[in-house]
Amino acid sequence: MSPELQSLLIFLLTGLVAGWIASLVLGGGGLLRNLVVGVVGALVGGYVLKFAGVTLPIGNAWVSDLVTAVIGAIIVIVVARIIAR
Repeated sequence: MSPELQSLLIFLLTGLVAGWIASLVLGGGGLLRNLVVGVVGALVGGYVLKFAGVTLPIGNAWVSDLVTAVIGAIIVIVVARIIAR
């Protein structure tokens, strides 16, 4: 397996887990929806935390990425619900 494919699979798995955790916090979900919300949330969370100058004091890079993605996924769900009203 190439390193690029491995990185993509890890990113998608992280997004899926982040979307699932966010759906547990806020309700709703489904496999595809969790994946999309988690992947978009990973991008949004990374941007928001970097813009705010926040670095997570977590020693494990994957766990730090997962927490960032969950934060972003929660933001994405909240904004989507506000827009849907």
